[in-house]
Amino acid sequence: MKFLKRTRRKIKKVFRELLLYHHNSLEYRAKVLTLVVAVNRELNSCEKKLLLKTACAIYDNDEERSEILVEAVQEYFDKIISNNGLDFEHLVFQVEKETKAVNRFAHKIDIEALKQFQACLDKEEDKIYQQRVITYLANLKEQYGGPS
Repeated sequence: MKFLKRTRRKIKKVFRELLLYHHNSLEYRAKVLTLVVAVNRELNSCEKKLLLKTACAIYDNDEERSEILVEAVQEYFDKIISNNGLDFEHLVFQVEKETKAVNRFAHKIDIEALKQFQACLDKEEDKIYQQRVITYLANLKEQYGGPS
Protein backbone atom coordinates (compact mmCIF):
# COMPACT_ATOMS: atom_id res chain seq x y z
CA MET A 1 0.00 0.00 0.00
CA LYS A 2 2.82 2.43 0.88
CA PHE A 3 4.59 1.56 -2.36
CA LEU A 4 1.48 2.44 -4.36
CA LYS A 5 1.06 5.69 -2.47
CA ARG A 6 4.73 6.62 -2.95
CA THR A 7 4.62 5.75 -6.65
CA ARG A 8 1.47 7.79 -7.17
CA ARG A 9 3.06 10.77 -5.40
CA LYS A 10 6.20 10.51 -7.55
CA ILE A 11 4.11 10.43 -10.72
CA LYS A 12 2.18 13.49 -9.55
CA LYS A 13 5.47 15.21 -8.75
CA VAL A 14 6.79 14.61 -12.26
CA PHE A 15 3.52 15.56 -13.94
CA ARG A 16 2.38 18.11 -11.35
CA GLU A 17 1.12 20.58 -13.92
CA LEU A 18 -1.06 18.01 -15.66
CA LEU A 19 -2.32 15.84 -12.82
CA LEU A 20 -2.67 18.14 -9.84
CA TYR A 21 -5.80 20.19 -9.30
CA HIS A 22 -4.88 23.87 -8.81
CA HIS A 23 -1.18 23.19 -9.28
CA ASN A 24 -0.47 26.92 -9.78
CA SER A 25 -1.78 27.63 -6.30
CA LEU A 26 0.36 24.87 -4.81
CA GLU A 27 3.46 26.13 -6.65
CA TYR A 28 2.81 29.68 -5.44
CA ARG A 29 2.45 28.53 -1.84
CA ALA A 30 5.64 26.50 -2.19
CA LYS A 31 7.51 29.58 -3.40
CA VAL A 32 6.22 31.71 -0.51
CA LEU A 33 7.16 29.07 2.05
CA THR A 34 10.56 28.63 0.42
CA LEU A 35 11.27 32.35 0.77
CA VAL A 36 10.70 32.07 4.50
CA VAL A 37 12.68 28.88 5.14
CA ALA A 38 15.59 29.67 2.82
CA VAL A 39 16.80 32.80 4.61
CA ASN A 40 19.57 30.94 6.45
CA ARG A 41 20.31 28.59 3.54
CA GLU A 42 19.49 25.47 5.54
CA LEU A 43 16.32 23.53 6.19
CA ASN A 44 16.48 22.21 9.75
CA SER A 45 14.27 19.59 11.38
CA CYS A 46 12.14 22.23 13.12
CA GLU A 47 11.38 23.89 9.79
CA LYS A 48 10.61 20.54 8.15
CA LYS A 49 8.12 19.64 10.89
CA LEU A 50 6.54 23.07 10.73
CA LEU A 51 6.33 22.87 6.93
CA LEU A 52 4.37 19.63 7.15
CA LYS A 53 2.14 21.05 9.89
CA THR A 54 1.49 24.18 7.82
CA ALA A 55 0.81 22.14 4.67
CA CYS A 56 -1.65 19.92 6.56
CA ALA A 57 -3.44 23.02 7.86
CA ILE A 58 -3.63 24.51 4.36
CA TYR A 59 -5.02 21.35 2.79
CA ASP A 60 -7.24 20.13 5.66
CA ASN A 61 -5.04 17.13 6.41
CA ASP A 62 -5.03 15.92 2.80
CA GLU A 63 -1.84 13.97 3.35
CA GLU A 64 -0.94 13.48 -0.30
CA ARG A 65 -1.39 17.13 -1.29
CA SER A 66 0.40 18.27 1.87
CA GLU A 67 3.38 16.06 1.10
CA ILE A 68 3.49 17.33 -2.48
CA LEU A 69 3.60 20.91 -1.16
CA VAL A 70 6.46 20.04 1.20
CA GLU A 71 8.31 18.30 -1.64
CA ALA A 72 7.83 21.35 -3.87
CA VAL A 73 9.30 23.57 -1.14
CA GLN A 74 12.24 21.17 -0.88
CA GLU A 75 12.74 21.33 -4.66
CA TYR A 76 12.79 25.14 -4.72
CA PHE A 77 15.07 25.19 -1.68
CA ASP A 78 17.49 22.74 -3.32
CA LYS A 79 17.55 24.86 -6.49
CA ILE A 80 18.44 27.95 -4.49
CA ILE A 81 21.16 26.25 -2.48
CA SER A 82 22.73 24.53 -5.48
CA ASN A 83 22.29 27.65 -7.66
CA ASN A 84 20.52 25.44 -10.18
CA GLY A 85 18.68 28.03 -12.25
CA LEU A 86 17.15 29.80 -9.25
CA ASP A 87 18.45 32.12 -6.59
CA PHE A 88 16.74 33.81 -3.67
CA GLU A 89 16.33 37.17 -5.41
CA HIS A 90 14.84 35.54 -8.49
CA LEU A 91 12.34 33.69 -6.31
CA VAL A 92 11.36 36.98 -4.66
CA PHE A 93 10.81 38.42 -8.14
CA GLN A 94 8.69 35.40 -9.18
CA VAL A 95 6.48 35.66 -6.09
CA GLU A 96 5.94 39.38 -6.65
CA LYS A 97 5.20 38.89 -10.35
CA GLU A 98 2.71 36.07 -9.69
CA THR A 99 1.02 38.04 -6.90
CA LYS A 100 0.55 41.00 -9.24
CA ALA A 101 -0.74 38.79 -12.05
CA VAL A 102 -3.16 36.72 -9.95
CA ASN A 103 -4.54 38.84 -7.12
CA ARG A 104 -6.24 35.90 -5.38
CA PHE A 105 -2.77 34.48 -4.69
CA ALA A 106 -2.21 37.33 -2.23
CA HIS A 107 -4.89 35.80 0.01
CA LYS A 108 -2.82 32.61 0.17
CA ILE A 109 -0.08 34.40 2.12
CA ASP A 110 -0.75 33.45 5.75
CA ILE A 111 1.41 35.82 7.75
CA GLU A 112 0.66 34.20 11.10
CA ALA A 113 1.70 30.78 9.78
CA LEU A 114 4.90 32.27 8.35
CA LYS A 115 5.78 33.95 11.66
CA GLN A 116 5.84 30.53 13.33
CA PHE A 117 9.04 29.75 11.44
CA GLN A 118 10.84 32.39 13.53
CA ALA A 119 11.00 29.85 16.37
CA CYS A 120 13.15 27.55 14.22
CA LEU A 121 16.03 30.00 13.87
CA ASP A 122 18.83 30.39 16.39
CA LYS A 123 20.81 33.33 15.03
CA GLU A 124 19.39 36.79 15.60
CA GLU A 125 20.55 38.01 12.17
CA ASP A 126 18.64 35.14 10.49
CA LYS A 127 15.52 36.04 12.48
CA ILE A 128 15.81 39.67 11.42
CA TYR A 129 16.26 38.71 7.77
CA GLN A 130 13.34 36.30 7.94
CA GLN A 131 11.17 38.97 9.56
CA ARG A 132 12.01 41.33 6.69
CA VAL A 133 10.95 38.66 4.19
CA ILE A 134 7.68 38.14 6.10
CA THR A 135 7.10 41.91 6.20
CA TYR A 136 7.71 42.06 2.45
CA LEU A 137 5.14 39.28 1.92
CA ALA A 138 2.67 41.08 4.20
CA ASN A 139 3.08 44.21 2.08
CA LEU A 140 2.48 42.18 -1.09
CA LYS A 141 -0.64 40.70 0.47
CA GLU A 142 -1.92 44.13 1.45
CA GLN A 143 -1.04 45.76 -1.87
CA TYR A 144 -2.51 43.13 -4.20
CA GLY A 145 -4.98 41.24 -2.06
CA GLY A 146 -7.01 44.08 -0.70
CA PRO A 147 -9.12 43.43 2.37
CA SER A 148 -9.17 39.79 3.47
